[in-house]
Amino acid sequence: MKGLVFHVEEFAVFDGPGLRTAVFLKGCPLRCNWCHNPEGLEMRVQRLKNAERCTHCGACVRACPNPGQPCTACGRCLPACRQGLLSLSGEWMEASELAGRLLRNRALLQGVSFTGGEALLQPDFMLETISLLDGLHCLVETCGHVPSRDFRRVCAALDMVYFDVKLADSQQHRRYTGQGNELILENLAWLKREGPPFVARVPLIPGVNDGADNLEATAALLEGAPRLLRVELLPYNKNAGAKYSLLSLAYRPSFDESRPINADVAPFTRHGLEARVL
Repeated sequence: MKGLVFHVEEFAVFDGPGLRTAVFLKGCPLRCNWCHNPEGLEMRVQRLKNAERCTHCGACVRACPNPGQPCTACGRCLPACRQGLLSLSGEWMEASELAGRLLRNRALLQGVSFTGGEALLQPDFMLETISLLDGLHCLVETCGHVPSRDFRRVCAALDMVYFDVKLADSQQHRRYTGQGNELILENLAWLKREGPPFVARVPLIPGVNDGADNLEATAALLEGAPRLLRVELLPYNKNAGAKYSLLSLAYRPSFDESRPINADVAPFTRHGLEARVL
């Protein structure tokens, strides 16, 4: 079983309880207007280029086996760049290979976190990898927009879930992420009833989902979940667009990045939920 991994972050401290390794898997069904990992969106290997430092010497073009054609991310051009401005995002790995890498620090780790992109788009790879992790604490950070069957069978093998809740209104969710939230809410309902312990994460985007109405509606969605550990509010990262140029993309958020964020935990506490701002 192979999976497409674009980053492995060792000794991560913000992706779950304790010291962990975070595994970033490629592919995502959403196109959030504020995404800060654009290299994780596509389910394919991609070439990254630091165009700002490029001197246009032409070495990469001369090394390309198909100049003038769409890039296939074959990697032939990478060693040709003397400045090291080229890299590949994405590596196909066997589950056993990834598990072996993760277990190298077994004595130091509390667990492994799968994120992305959307890790649950590669459910079989995740399940096989988890089965080889010698009982390490495993969690997934998910947007929830994945087939319910895959969501349930992978979550059943996990110790914890970090579940993103972006917008309660489906029309607004589609406007800012490219998809409605019906499937997300279906998976959230199952998680509340039958899933493992979970943390709800709300990325606070100025003028998009930080209004009082959405925060109140989000709190109502999460109420009555005995396995909900807490709600975490994540203020918008103003460096979200930093990596787009590496993919020859432009970062054009449809909201005002300079607008103050309303990081209000009161709607959640009114619904009896523990909430904190990270």
